[in-house]
Amino acid sequence: MAPVSTPPPAAPAPEGRRARPRTRPWSFALGFLVMVVAAVVVANAVDVEALRQSADAMADRPLVVVLSLAAFGTAFLLRAAAWCRVLPRLSFRQSLAGIHLAFGANHVLPLRLGEPLRIVSVVRRADVPLTEATSSTVALRAADILAIVLLGLLVGPAVVAELLGAWAWAVLAAVLAVGGAGVWWLRRTARTARTEVRLPGPTVAALTVLAWLAESVLTWQASHWAGLDLTYAQAVVVTAVAVGAQIAAIAPSGFGTYEAAAVAAYVALGYDAGAGLAAALMVHALTTAYSLVVGAVAVFAPAPGMLGRFRLPAAPPAVPVAPGSRPTSGFLGDPPPLRGSTTKDSDGPPRADGVRPVVLFLPAHDEEATVAAVMARAPERVLGHPVQVLVIDDGSTDATAARAEAAGATVISMGRNEGLGAAVRRGFAEATARGAIASAFCDADGEYDPAELESLVAPVLAGDADYVVGSRFAGGPRTMKAHRSFGNRVLTMAVSVISRRRITDGQSGYRVLSADATAAAEVIHDFNYAQVLTLDLLAKGFRYAEVPISYRFRTQGESFIRLGSYLRNVVPAVYSELNTA
Repeated sequence: MAPVSTPPPAAPAPEGRRARPRTRPWSFALGFLVMVVAAVVVANAVDVEALRQSADAMADRPLVVVLSLAAFGTAFLLRAAAWCRVLPRLSFRQSLAGIHLAFGANHVLPLRLGEPLRIVSVVRRADVPLTEATSSTVALRAADILAIVLLGLLVGPAVVAELLGAWAWAVLAAVLAVGGAGVWWLRRTARTARTEVRLPGPTVAALTVLAWLAESVLTWQASHWAGLDLTYAQAVVVTAVAVGAQIAAIAPSGFGTYEAAAVAAYVALGYDAGAGLAAALMVHALTTAYSLVVGAVAVFAPAPGMLGRFRLPAAPPAVPVAPGSRPTSGFLGDPPPLRGSTTKDSDGPPRADGVRPVVLFLPAHDEEATVAAVMARAPERVLGHPVQVLVIDDGSTDATAARAEAAGATVISMGRNEGLGAAVRRGFAEATARGAIASAFCDADGEYDPAELESLVAPVLAGDADYVVGSRFAGGPRTMKAHRSFGNRVLTMAVSVISRRRITDGQSGYRVLSADATAAAEVIHDFNYAQVLTLDLLAKGFRYAEVPISYRFRTQGESFIRLGSYLRNVVPAVYSELNTA
């Protein structure tokens, strides 16, 4: 009787979920309440006719609208360049994405809660420590505030003095204090070990000022759409006052606060309040639209996106290829001729005859009706290598183990039902421990034919592939139920897109791995292995190939796969695989 192995020591329990920061629902409630109140006040105050005329004037000048938004967008390009000057390790694209992400979020979240996303974005998506991201962000935001306030005081001191009165000097002192604190924090960070942050210099100051001047173009144009003969210098003043007021904004996008401050600036400059409100609403509408579009783009691009990676890198790391082997990726219509193994037979435990085995393992759970018949079709040798058949008994409650033993297999007992992914992971470990030149596995339910093992093993032993999948669709399944065939093809298409490879059967249960691929393979999910194994090996640079196989739908037992449970378990595992360093 073949031996039955004991289960290995239980793996350490996975770590619990990362603690999430406490949310403050009251802050969201307060912000949206303020926005509702502001909307009511604005609706009662707005001159509908003036707003309609402003919208018509804007619609009549689409090119001007595009150029104004381009000038507005240029401001963010300048700020991204300034951030890169202060934090050299930050790429321009990730800098721009972080700024746009925060800008978009500030138009959705109250209390300017989008600002932390700027920091989170570069920490998650770029190689930037939290301390450097935070200090540089605070310093640059302080520089932003200081620049726009000083611009307002320089261009329109009388307007600022009229609006603030005796508080003007206090506000100026507060702004200078904020700017000084930001620079102090950055200087402190720059002095710490192994940091690359730089203090803002004249170039950063110039970029910051130019950014605000570029933003003011939109205010200038919107004022003209509203019928106001505003000078560009006056537009800078309106921008300074409106943006300065948004520092203390509560509602999302500072709605209400922005309009009130802008109208106050227009009135102080001697313009009509109704037309000023129309202009402010036009500016706010355009900037909100811009923020939502660019913010949404910044969530996903550049890679890796804020939500993580959804495709493998275009150029995964290459696994060293043995001399004389030829890499391949895709479909192998006919198995290539054997050219000898590219893996040294000296690798792994020595054998009496000096020939390393091919290990074929069958994950099995309650397959007493089919396991013996499947084993009977397994060849004794393939391409000069003996075949060792293992049955990974995944906690069967029937006679699966006994019938496998009677048929001559070595039974590896999992002890309890852990899942197909866990059984495959155990099979890889057993194959590696036995010094297998290649490991193969197929289901024990009779859907796959072990007699075709040689055609799958041949590309591996010939050095043409590291990972071979038997394609049922290339071989033409004639008995697969229509709904399963459709589901398989849809999931396979998804795997092809994610992996950037031509794959015809992403769910095949018949696969062969080289010794190196077997040792490197990681199956991170106990429920299933199909997608995560393919993504894992492709991400590590192993060469992929397919060969056609025959297939017949199971006639005994019942598949454990259900669409709902499959998606609940596999989709998170695929995401985890894509985003695991």
